[in-house]
Amino acid sequence: MRPALHATLLFISALLFFQPAAAAQSSSSAFGQLPVFEFHSGFWINLHHTLYSEAKQRAANPPAATATAKPPAPLAASKPKTMRDSSTPLTSAEQSAWDDAVAYYAANYADRDLLFNHDLVVLKNLLEDLEDCDDLAGTHKKICDAGLPPNLTQILDSAAPVYRAHLWPDHDRANRRWIARVAPLVEEQGVGISERLAFIYEAKWPNGKTRVDVSAFANWAGAYTTLDPLRVTISSTDPRNQGDEALEVLFHEASHGLAEPVQSAITRECRQRGKPIPRDLWHALLFYTTGEVIKPLLSAKSSPAQPPQGSGDARANRPPAAANDSYVPYAIREGLYARGWNEYFQLLTRFWQPYLDGGATFDDAIARMVSSL
Repeated sequence: MRPALHATLLFISALLFFQPAAAAQSSSSAFGQLPVFEFHSGFWINLHHTLYSEAKQRAANPPAATATAKPPAPLAASKPKTMRDSSTPLTSAEQSAWDDAVAYYAANYADRDLLFNHDLVVLKNLLEDLEDCDDLAGTHKKICDAGLPPNLTQILDSAAPVYRAHLWPDHDRANRRWIARVAPLVEEQGVGISERLAFIYEAKWPNGKTRVDVSAFANWAGAYTTLDPLRVTISSTDPRNQGDEALEVLFHEASHGLAEPVQSAITRECRQRGKPIPRDLWHALLFYTTGEVIKPLLSAKSSPAQPPQGSGDARANRPPAAANDSYVPYAIREGLYARGWNEYFQLLTRFWQPYLDGGATFDDAIARMVSSL
C-alpha cells in the first residue's frame, strides 16, 4: 500500500465513528445496557472475513484441482455457509462479481495474516466503523466514502449485493444467536471478571466498552484481538466459541489489552538473569489466568448466586470456590499445553497459581517462573 494512502486510511480509521448498525443494536438492546463489551454484527466486516476465508480456501485448493470435485456435503449446523452452499443459484452476473472479489482477495490478502498485517488491521477497523453504510463509494452518503483504493471499493461494492442476497441473512442470524447466548453471561459476570483480571495484571481495564465484532468467519484461531484501539473479532460459528466457553474466549481476547505489565515483567526478569525471552510465556499466562478466573464461575452456575467480586486485596478479589470444577478451561480443552506449552503449564501451576490464590506477589511469581526456565 502506498505511504500516502496508508496514512489516509489511518487518519480516516481514527476519525470516523458511526453508531452500531441496526442488527447489532437490536441484538444488544434485548438485554439492556451490557457491561464491559459492545457487540456488533456488521455487514462489511462479515463480507470482508467471508471473502478472506474463501480466498484462503481457493489458495489452498486451486480451481484446477477441484473442478471435477463433487458438490460438498451439507454443512454441519456449526459451520457457516460459503457461497457454494447458497440455497438459491447465483446468476451469471452474481457469480462473476463474487468470483472477481474472491480472486482479488486471493491475490492481495490470502497470504497475509489478519492479526499481524498492519494494512489488514487498518482495513478491518475501517470496515467495522462503516457498518451503517450501504456502499463504500459514498454514493448514498458522502461520509461513507471510505477512501479505499478504487479497485478495492469496486470489488466490495460489487460483491455486496451478492452477499446480501445469498449469505448475509444466515450469517447475521448466526451472529445474533451467538450474541443472545453470551449476553446474559456478560451481564451477570462481566464487571466482576474485568475487575478481577485488571487486579491480577496490575493494569487498568480499558475505558469504555471493548468493541466485539461478531462474524461468521474470523481467523484460523476463531477469534483475534487488535490494539489501539482494542477490538475483538470473534466467529459466531466456530465450535470453540460456543456455549459457556464463549465467555472465556471473550475475556481472553480482551485480556490482550492488559498484557503489557506481564510482558514487561517477563522481559525484565529475563534480561536481569541473562536468559532468552520466552516468546509465548506471556500468552500461555493469559490463557491460564482467564481459565482459572472463569472456571469457578461457570462450574458454579447451578449453585446459588454469588455476590459480585470487587476490588481489594488478592484474597478479597478472588472468585468463590466452586462446589466442583466441571468447567474445563480453553487451553486444556483445546490441547494448547500439550502442543508445546507443557513446560509453561508446569511453571504457571507451580508459581503463578499461588499468586492467583493470594499467596504470592506479582513480582515474585514472575521472578520464580523466569528463574525456573
